[in-house]
Amino acid sequence: MSKSVLIVGGGTAGWITAAYMARMLAADTPGGVSITLVESDEIGILGVGEGTFPIIRKTMERIGLDESDLIREAEATFKQGIRFNNWKHNPADNPDDTYFHPFQVCSQHTDMDLLPYWLLGVAGDTSWAEACTVQERAVNASLAPKLITHPNYKAPLNYAYHFDAGKLAQLVRRRAMEMGVKRLIDTIDAVKLDDQGAIASVQGRSHGELSADLYIDCTGFRARLIGETLGSEFTSYKDQLFCDRAVAMQVPYTQPDAPIPSCTYATAKDAGWTWDIGLHDRRGLGYVYSSRHCSDDEAADTLRRHIGSQANDLPCRQLSFEAGFRKIQWHKNCVGIGLSVGFIEPLEATGISFAEVAALMLCNLFPWSGDTERSAKQFNDAMTKRFEHVIDFIKLHYYLSRRDDTAFWRDNRDPATASDYLKGKLEQWRHRPPSFLDIDASHDIFDENSWQYILYGMDFKTDISGRSGALRFYQDAKREFESIRQQSYNATSAVPTHRDLIREVVANGFRPSTGMRQ
Repeated sequence: MSKSVLIVGGGTAGWITAAYMARMLAADTPGGVSITLVESDEIGILGVGEGTFPIIRKTMERIGLDESDLIREAEATFKQGIRFNNWKHNPADNPDDTYFHPFQVCSQHTDMDLLPYWLLGVAGDTSWAEACTVQERAVNASLAPKLITHPNYKAPLNYAYHFDAGKLAQLVRRRAMEMGVKRLIDTIDAVKLDDQGAIASVQGRSHGELSADLYIDCTGFRARLIGETLGSEFTSYKDQLFCDRAVAMQVPYTQPDAPIPSCTYATAKDAGWTWDIGLHDRRGLGYVYSSRHCSDDEAADTLRRHIGSQANDLPCRQLSFEAGFRKIQWHKNCVGIGLSVGFIEPLEATGISFAEVAALMLCNLFPWSGDTERSAKQFNDAMTKRFEHVIDFIKLHYYLSRRDDTAFWRDNRDPATASDYLKGKLEQWRHRPPSFLDIDASHDIFDENSWQYILYGMDFKTDISGRSGALRFYQDAKREFESIRQQSYNATSAVPTHRDLIREVVANGFRPSTGMRQ
């Protein structure tokens, strides 16, 4: 017997979920799942970060979106990592304080673990990110991660995207509807429960009573189904992650041929941090801050000073949120996805990643037999661990800072504001670097490479002198670091500028070459 799904709420999370389910659960075939998405035209899309993590490429490829269309229609640009400015030291003491979190893993041609040799100084005073990959040099030159002849979603350098969130939702919506998803424009005025406390139906203002076997709540912070109706409790983590406000602004480029950065810039400020993201014709900028340490007016002034005269007379938008999530995200016949179940500040652009992972898990745990209890438990356990580990990863950026120039930074360094898990890992990593043993692939968005980039970008010290005598390949490691350095020079001469590639894709699309090395 075929099953039916009703997704309440659209936006990026809703339509990615719809498209993913349509693709994985055969919405366009008679024996597949019938999927309907109902959304109100009265509710706008919340686009705080406009950034993503590299798993977005697998999602877009799975649902059958052409990468050229993504760049043309969602104004997507390439994101190769995050540049962190002023996170380590007081700006007055070290105004050039910076480090980079690349998406590329070590660019070596051997199986040798280079990190121990870097920790012992074999690469000199070069940062870990620059010593082990070619990506930082490419980003510093505003270069693209690939050529026009590379296939869709394939490249020699790992990447994600920046995009216009509203336009992405429209593009994914079109694709989902091509795969059989039905769209209703309506406002849900009421939710009816059955005798067991599951959702029996929802009441649309225009379409009347709507029912399904499974309901998916993509209603954003309101959490109309999973929170308001079913009472799933929200667990706050504001005592670990203080930021709970953002002020955002769109700023045109000063020149039409201005370079497009191929990374996000995250610059630490007195009570939070600013983001700076480059799209085709504008930059998206914002200030994420703690209302306990800064007023809304002070935050807007900080953002305008950061941007400079370009911000004059431009409107800004205020947003409020609270760090945390619901530990029960699947209850009976209702699953919450996206902002309806949680939000973590967009420092590492995890918002859409949570929705992607939830949609993938839901497809694999879909209750074909009608029994939701076991699937729900597995889903909830996995998503809880995923949120907890992301919170620890974000907290790491603040906790390792040596800034003490404002109360915000002093408070963030207080051991009472970090989890026991994070503090325990840091103690271990004082004598060994993060490895695959610290990562659970079924729960972690960030692997050991990301932890290493942040740890050592923040100048964390790992003392492995005790095992230095057991490392026998110092000269091989030295040659490998030199090889990577040479690769970085070759890479910068082989790929186009970011803006040039975007222009060519918009005009002509990608033109994959047969036999192109990826």
